[in-house]
Amino acid sequence: MLIVHDKLAADGIRTFQRMVLEYYRRCGRDLPWRTTTDPYRILVSEFMLQQTQVDRVLPKYKAFMAVFPDAAALARAPLHQVLAAWSGLGYNRRAQSLKRCAEEIMTRYGGNVPDTQTALEQLPGIGPYTARAVCVFAYNQPRIVLETNIRAVYIYFFFAGHTRVQDADLLPFIEKTLDRRNPRRWYNALMDYGVMLKKTFGNPSRTSSSHTRQSPFKGSNREIRGAIIKSLLMYKSCTETMLSKKTGFDLEKVKAVTGQLIEEGLVRRQGARIDLP
Repeated sequence: MLIVHDKLAADGIRTFQRMVLEYYRRCGRDLPWRTTTDPYRILVSEFMLQQTQVDRVLPKYKAFMAVFPDAAALARAPLHQVLAAWSGLGYNRRAQSLKRCAEEIMTRYGGNVPDTQTALEQLPGIGPYTARAVCVFAYNQPRIVLETNIRAVYIYFFFAGHTRVQDADLLPFIEKTLDRRNPRRWYNALMDYGVMLKKTFGNPSRTSSSHTRQSPFKGSNREIRGAIIKSLLMYKSCTETMLSKKTGFDLEKVKAVTGQLIEEGLVRRQGARIDLP
């Protein structure tokens, strides 16, 4: 294992970078959002990859891009069509936010995805991580990016044996080792190295203070929300009693979750029936 002291000597940085980049050269993943610098396509991939594994995203990304190849197509599409294309990825609010994002990109930026973190964070559904990721992967800007696979790499190399590692502890290391000439390639390499570490040694990020176990999906609000949306995509319009029967969930739970979906604008109530906007 590489040992680098607190001040990160220049030779240690070069050794670390060579190790990560050499692995990427030999074993880097061939992903469709890595073969483009189109900011819109990269933005779509970043929305899809939030809390979702790459293997699940790949087929949905390709199908989604075939239907909505640019921001204009996504902005003018009805929400139910966007949700249908998104179905299977979960967290349907991301699809809603992505559509709203496309609408603002058309009205405020003439169809061009902004190239600054500040402007990106003002768009619906975009937080600091997504804004920085778009700056890096679409515009090759040297930004500090930290997600689960990158976190795993820095903990493994620089904080072995430590517990409750804070993200703030990692940031100086990410800053110091950043390849400023080609941050796009560097972060892709870091992510792939992190995936390899997890498969080989288990997840080093378990020692991070940011590590949380996702709550069980079975019977959760997430499962009920997805089942309701899927039923409405299939049957167009249902009463809450019908939704309870079609999804197999308790009527009171269905009513509670439907109320949340109505508040969020993902579904609407038309008299006694529920449908998609």
